[in-house]
Amino acid sequence: MSETENTHLMQRIFAGLAEGDGRPLADSLAEDFSWTIIGTTSWSGTYEGKKTVLNELFRPLLAQFADTYTNTPQRFIAAGDRVVVECKGRATTKDGKPYHNTYCWVCHIEDGKLRALTEYCDTDLIATTLGDPGDRQAR
Repeated sequence: MSETENTHLMQRIFAGLAEGDGRPLADSLAEDFSWTIIGTTSWSGTYEGKKTVLNELFRPLLAQFADTYTNTPQRFIAAGDRVVVECKGRATTKDGKPYHNTYCWVCHIEDGKLRALTEYCDTDLIATTLGDPGDRQAR
């Protein structure tokens, strides 16, 4: 796919995320997709495989929130099979804490599917605002 097509894929994903709809993101994940969160928080590490990402990252993350999580893009930058997205997420935790994180997602796209994503963000906000993701196998 071209840089333009890859950017359009990410724009479609973020059109959903900006409205609180994660379905376009989930539908765009390759079966062997991996999501890496930088840092040393209990959420940090690499989640390997679409099912693992959905069950061990998304499910416990969304369970933290009292309202709908949204993520709004600020900028898209494409180079070859990579699209970098600067974005801002917003939600309120069930404890009433605002979780407004700023991200830089480096996305690897292949054959119209997301293959890998590395998330750079405010890890201190994660550590101080989000609860533990629960017991998970070592990654």
